[in-house]
Amino acid sequence: MSIAVVGIGADGWAGLSDAARRAVLAAEEVIGSERQLATLPAHGPRQRALPSPLAPFLDTLAVLPERRVCILASGDPMLHGIGASLARRLGPRAIDSGQLTVVSHPSALALACARLGWPEADVTLVSTVSDPVSVVARVLQHGRRVIAYVAGGDGAAQVAAALCARGFGASELVVLEQLGGPRERIRRGIAGTWGDAEHDPLAVVAIGCARDADCVTPILPTVPGLPDEAYEHDGALTKRHVRAATLAVLAPGPGALLWDIGAGSGSIGIEWLRAEPTARAIAIESRGDRAARAARNADTLGVPQLRIVNGKAPAALAGLELPDAVFIGGGLSDDVLAAAWDALRAGGRLVVNAVTAEGERLLLDAAARRGGELVKLSVSHLQPLGSFTAWRPALPIVQWSARKPR
Repeated sequence: MSIAVVGIGADGWAGLSDAARRAVLAAEEVIGSERQLATLPAHGPRQRALPSPLAPFLDTLAVLPERRVCILASGDPMLHGIGASLARRLGPRAIDSGQLTVVSHPSALALACARLGWPEADVTLVSTVSDPVSVVARVLQHGRRVIAYVAGGDGAAQVAAALCARGFGASELVVLEQLGGPRERIRRGIAGTWGDAEHDPLAVVAIGCARDADCVTPILPTVPGLPDEAYEHDGALTKRHVRAATLAVLAPGPGALLWDIGAGSGSIGIEWLRAEPTARAIAIESRGDRAARAARNADTLGVPQLRIVNGKAPAALAGLELPDAVFIGGGLSDDVLAAAWDALRAGGRLVVNAVTAEGERLLLDAAARRGGELVKLSVSHLQPLGSFTAWRPALPIVQWSARKPR
């Protein structure tokens, strides 16, 4: 099997490079959208429409009989595209062996930035094509420039609604349609007044983020330690300052998987994902109402990819992908500790917070057996006391962190 992935723009065959045209013509079969295929020469390779859903099709490509296939992809195939999906499935050796060839094309991101005069290095890219539109919430900060890939003619309306719901209705929206093609069009507006106006399905949305003057929503950075009021919760919430210290020890990294056991409102998993866009997280919560609340918080705060498992540890851990890091914030027991440690990948981090004397004893014993670091975290808040003010301490947290030997 030889697979060539060719990026193609709104200008179709006319905009392809010589290398891209050779890759198309050398194939036995060309697969793409109806719009893309319609731009190719009439007397070329056999054509087939790209199937939907896409994932099963990609899984079968690697096991097809030996033949040459060309897949057309919008813009840059390696930027939120089918080329990236295939590379992940086939592995890095596919490029070296010639099994997979990618012929790039200017991305919609590059074209949009060129039209707007926005330096690409200063722009944040999000895609609402395969993820819910709520993913934009993770990057909403006053002054940030965002390019959002959208699907369908109502993509801008969905983005505008998401911005308004989060206090960013003052943001400028620029819809760039059919970029690079003969029907290219650019429209400007404000999120708060965009309404349900539609556009060409082949479009991206540029966002000049501006916070509403009367917005009462707390400022939400991507670094850990969001204000407690950013979360819907019933008290089952790792508080802000402890949360920031906990995430610092967990150390979110590229592609790393976190288990958040006893997730409560989901704050640890959510901020793990906000801090590192390529990271993954599973929140394990025994109570159904809290599991549902964690899912709502993840959607509101821009990380709808948080996976929720409604079940009680350690039984609920069976069958889950092994983690690179584990946090235990609720339901602490010897059985849960042992199961988490056994599941943890070599070199991974285990972090546990305890507030009770019984929990502290468990952590003292765990540290004696496995090493690591024990820390007591204490936070006090200045609060009214009659006609005066005084420091009122929160319950201290004992934190044990350890790295599993390689």
